[in-house]
Amino acid sequence: MEHSNNTRLEELAQFLKTRRARLSPEQVGLPHGGRRRTPGLRRGEVAQLSGVSVDWYTWLEQARNIQVSAQVLDNIARALQLDSSERKHLFLLALQQLPADLTPVETTISPTLQLFLDLQGTSPAYVTDQRLNIVAWNRAANLIYGDYRAMSMRERNSVWRTFTSPYVREMLQDNWETHARHRLAHFRANYGKFAGDPWWMELIGDLNQISAEFRAWWPQHDVLNGPEGKKINHHPAAGLLIFDQLSFHVTDSPHLTVTINVPTLDSDTTLKLNKLLSE
Repeated sequence: MEHSNNTRLEELAQFLKTRRARLSPEQVGLPHGGRRRTPGLRRGEVAQLSGVSVDWYTWLEQARNIQVSAQVLDNIARALQLDSSERKHLFLLALQQLPADLTPVETTISPTLQLFLDLQGTSPAYVTDQRLNIVAWNRAANLIYGDYRAMSMRERNSVWRTFTSPYVREMLQDNWETHARHRLAHFRANYGKFAGDPWWMELIGDLNQISAEFRAWWPQHDVLNGPEGKKINHHPAAGLLIFDQLSFHVTDSPHLTVTINVPTLDSDTTLKLNKLLSE
């Protein structure tokens, strides 16, 4: 274990040295400061830009086993102008965990991804962000789960809708509690990356006010990631619909999750959806 830890710290030290070497003082807004024996920034300059002491930063590049916070790592990442992949690598080497994803909230997706959703036909498909907002959908999803086009962003949040929408309760019937607990556990898992963020705190506060089930279950700290498996819906026009659920992340937008509900082979769900889509 000690050898593994030493190897990780040495890798961190070398990574920092290489990132420092590729930057000039001018690139970070510092004066050149005369002739330099080696290319790139000096350790003292990185320390200055990061708001830490020269000794402390030097210890990092010497692979010493010192305590480091996420805030300081973010400062170093900005000072060294790391991209998102380099920033994640820095956090993995220093803390052995990924940083919170600072990707801005997006309300639109690429035309290619929208085309993919549309091509799913009788399989309701939609895209959620890290807040579990539904940001895109196909026609089948719109017909089964409600008119997303007419909803506000708050109403398109799947956690908010699960706990506040009579339509969702009626559609899920006896399966509502299982669905709601799973959705809440997924929300809790994502919240761990953004604990204290104002948007999350506001939604949690509002749900505490409006939903007795949320008030009872949120303090239980259940955490879960992944799909829900089989889904049974009771649509007011199409009747009983049974799906198998498939979820995956988008490679070039890993903060987005695509969910596809595929009609089960041993049901008449596909026939019912074809009829609904043709009307």
